[in-house]
Amino acid sequence: MIGGRVALDRAGVAAHTGAAYSTVNHWHRHRARFDFPEGFQHDGCEWFWLDDIEAFHAAHQTAKRAELTKVDRRGDSEDLIGSGTAARVLGYKSYRNLPDTLYDHPDRIESLPDGRVRRLWFRRTVWAVADARTGRQSTGRTPGTTGARKPHPYADDPRLPAAIALLTEADHTGRDRRGLGVALAQQLGITQRTAQRLLAAASERAVWSIRSVLG
Repeated sequence: MIGGRVALDRAGVAAHTGAAYSTVNHWHRHRARFDFPEGFQHDGCEWFWLDDIEAFHAAHQTAKRAELTKVDRRGDSEDLIGSGTAARVLGYKSYRNLPDTLYDHPDRIESLPDGRVRRLWFRRTVWAVADARTGRQSTGRTPGTTGARKPHPYADDPRLPAAIALLTEADHTGRDRRGLGVALAQQLGITQRTAQRLLAAASERAVWSIRSVLG
């Protein structure tokens, strides 16, 4: 809180928007191109107003939606499909382009003989994720994705308290947040990608708690 307003540092911007820290740096470095907000200095640190970040991110998402891939609507909504087919349904060249909201939440998981797992989704689930990109309604939409504010996909994750505790400790001790993803991944035995998403959910919960107090 600075002067009664909520401000974020770059790590906070990354957590609030769900973007990687490097992406926030890219936005800032090319702020004239992206119309990224100007920061300001306070107590020797760089900050950005939360309201400015939210306005920027909303406009940025709108611009991205204008360039979305074409979704393949063919097939039975109850078909179970793998990551490769899911990527093709969304118009992507590789399963590596699947959004975290889909990849991290398969409808089913099959164990393979070599110890790996195969993620499967109903075709309607993939369509619902595609529709969520544009705000379009779908009978197969995942619960909780409509409304003025969509919950973070990790909002109810049982590992979230560990992320909240780590953020709280960092804020109290002045620790750099940039290393928290590695620390949380080691603590919980998860990937750094998942750890960053948990930290983003924890940070979002903190921000909305502050906003609810302010009314």
